Amino acid sequence: MVSATSIKLDDDMKGRVRNLAEARQRTSHWIMREAIAQYVEREEKREALKRETVQAWEEFQQTGRHATAEEVDRWLESWGTDDELPAPKCRK
Repeated sequence: MVSATSIKLDDDMKGRVRNLAEARQRTSHWIMREAIAQYVEREEKREALKRETVQAWEEFQQTGRHATAEEVDRWLESWGTDDELPAPKCRK
């Protein structure tokens, strides 16, 4: 279901949206919907990352298991090379 809503924009922002819509051969409505969709998707990803980070920190505090930054850096630097390393093992 799609329902109508309204948004208040100052004259400057309204003009910027209108100009961008004309340049992209889209409607102002399309530009605003696209902007909101991209914003919501990006912020949902940020929130998921935040939750995962807190969860990882809590797990570390409970178990003490970790890999060092040097081990992870070495592993990441090997990506895409002929000598790609396996992921470092977590330890206490």
